[in-house]
Amino acid sequence: MNVAYVYPWDIVGDPSAPDRLAGLGVEAVALAASYHSTRAATPYHPSHRVLDVPYPAFYLPIRPASWSRLVPAAPTWTPEDAYLQARDALKAVGLQVHAWTVLTHNSHLGTANPDLVVRNAFGDPYPYALCPAHEDVLEYCELLVKEILTVGEPDGLILEACGPMGFGHQSVHEKTSGADWTPADSDLLSLCFCAACADRYPADTRDRVRAAIDRTHPAQPTPAPTLGTTAAATSTSTSTSTSTSTSTTIGITTAGNTLASATTASTSTTADTTTTGATTASTTTTADTTTTGATTASTTTTAGTTTPSTHPLTIEQALGELTDEVRAIRVDLSDALRHRLIAVARSTAPNTPITLHANPNPWAAGAFAPLPSGEPGADVLVANCWGDPATDATRLAQLKDLSTPGQRIGAYVLALPPRPADAAALADQLRTYAKAGATEFHLYHAGLASPQRLAAITEALRQHA
Repeated sequence: MNVAYVYPWDIVGDPSAPDRLAGLGVEAVALAASYHSTRAATPYHPSHRVLDVPYPAFYLPIRPASWSRLVPAAPTWTPEDAYLQARDALKAVGLQVHAWTVLTHNSHLGTANPDLVVRNAFGDPYPYALCPAHEDVLEYCELLVKEILTVGEPDGLILEACGPMGFGHQSVHEKTSGADWTPADSDLLSLCFCAACADRYPADTRDRVRAAIDRTHPAQPTPAPTLGTTAAATSTSTSTSTSTSTSTTIGITTAGNTLASATTASTSTTADTTTTGATTASTTTTADTTTTGATTASTTTTAGTTTPSTHPLTIEQALGELTDEVRAIRVDLSDALRHRLIAVARSTAPNTPITLHANPNPWAAGAFAPLPSGEPGADVLVANCWGDPATDATRLAQLKDLSTPGQRIGAYVLALPPRPADAAALADQLRTYAKAGATEFHLYHAGLASPQRLAAITEALRQHA
């Protein structure tokens, strides 16, 4: 099964949208039921070309009695029942509709409830990131899933940000890249020390993290890997993203991966990003980010002399003997949320297939939550494939190894810049992902893509069929 991702406003008010999507050659559409703020290009809509979405919203009717402390916001830029209107229009042309559900990524609820958000080791809050260590957050996510299945009656459920968000996030006029934080730093800044998390860690974890970020860590210098180092051998950061504007990918705010160059560079896309670089690169994205840096050794310059610093190159070096315990605590947060959501989903709609946006990296934070041991309760495991195809293929293969018999593996494929609008290039990527174990393709994003890009998607899927 191949799936095209869209927003409700891509369909509502545009009578031509359902047939256009059906013409891509996909069997299903991932329709956002709960989604974060964004600014989206709408290249086909009869009424507008750019839509500002100033806060996260729920795109089904909000029934007050169905919620507890945390209640999602209704949209004002599209009808409050936009999901239902779009669902019916899509199903009328024979497409399945899967509910694309963003869970812990919600700046509206985080800003209104600062006691429930992720806080780093310095106590700094991340208002966009609801921490699943809090019972109120777990309950909200359960109710969100239950309402979507009950009211929306989707053909499938897609769970995104099914775990803690981290440091990486697109913020308005982001100004963090100049700190020269490494992938390891981003992992460390993603560890949560909110009131519900802090006491779970070993006693000196917070001090260890602060020392590593402030370069007072006692670790010995480690030689930087050489050019060509593979992703498996490099430090992997699961939540590094800063954000500046991009002229080619307006409003792309879901998980993804972007390949950075082999020299220091700044790449601006959106969502969850994988950067593989020979030097520390500044990558601008949204949501969850996976960064694999080929070299992350920093330098200190004094009076014209450059010498290597002694800060750790990986989160494991920074945490030392605390690594195993801290990693287990982090993974447990995502496990607990995921297990509760799968249970409520199976209870509410037993036959509705469940898709997880997942990352085999245990330090992952963001749209693609950590899944280092697999999840037999899900029907589909989807890996981010927005970066270097070889690195993406490695991630897919790892998920494939974690899968159970009959469980499908999906590749979350970027059809937007910086990818070219080229059917042959896209078809080649699909072949690479299929060889790595992908049995279905999740295409981002059919509402934001130009006519040339939609044509490339159609032809690439035809070639791969």
